[in-house]
Amino acid sequence: MNNMFVPNSASPAPQDVLAALGAELSNLTPETRKAAAYVLENPNDVGVSSIREIAEAANVKPNTFVRMARSFGFEGYDDFREPFREEIRKGGVNFPDRARWLQSLSKGGKLDGLYADMAAGAIANVEQTFAATDAKRMKAAADAIVAARTAYILGVGINHTLARSFTYLADMALDNVRAIPRSGSLAVDDIARAGEQDVLLAITFKPYRSEVVEAVDVARAQGVTIIGISDSPASPVIAGSEHGFVVQTDTPQFFTSIFSTGALLETLMAYVIADASEDVIANIGRFHERRHELGIYRSE
Repeated sequence: MNNMFVPNSASPAPQDVLAALGAELSNLTPETRKAAAYVLENPNDVGVSSIREIAEAANVKPNTFVRMARSFGFEGYDDFREPFREEIRKGGVNFPDRARWLQSLSKGGKLDGLYADMAAGAIANVEQTFAATDAKRMKAAADAIVAARTAYILGVGINHTLARSFTYLADMALDNVRAIPRSGSLAVDDIARAGEQDVLLAITFKPYRSEVVEAVDVARAQGVTIIGISDSPASPVIAGSEHGFVVQTDTPQFFTSIFSTGALLETLMAYVIADASEDVIANIGRFHERRHELGIYRSE
């Protein structure tokens, strides 16, 4: 029985583990079969549950899960559940299960490791995002925004703040950048008059927001230049667009990380400013001078 499944690496794919369990289910002892059946029916529980918790849920003794794990070539339950925990870290499960995994870290006194994972994840996301593009592509997108009659910046949900922040900065220098959807409006309504002289910068991640995808489809049909920012080259806002940027959003926690997206947008804004006329710099200067005069900034 120990030769049923021997992991090929330190962290085999959960699908491979589950396939091995399913293939050998009928050959297991009754109690071990109950444990294996529970794993097959509730794979997300493996990565977030202690051995006592999962044994209680499966109505078997904790040692039954140890025997099951060893039967499939693992040293114990901790090794057995590691592939499932890794899948959670990679974002391969839904939000509630990732939240439960965070809670399991807290219970186990492992939040120091989470802190390190968050920092490492943020740095890796930025590195991978910037490695996937280059200065030429960034400048081309900035050129399109500066030359546009109107540049519409679309982000909803977690991307709403990013879209507004980009527009806020642009508004200091340019008068052609507009964040959508406007309050009480729909994105497709906001671009109803957009055409070949305009640009739509759209941001969305899996699962893709339907209103963003719909707005991009409508804009394309109207001849609008699309700048897509998403987490996959196959994303509907990137595939078929004139300008596309793939950002990394991996995170140990359950919300999609927007860290690298913010860094990319800051860089794009830097290119927009560098690409604009000298009047733009003067506009920024006047913007801040006026704020000082009005007392908006507190003087030192």
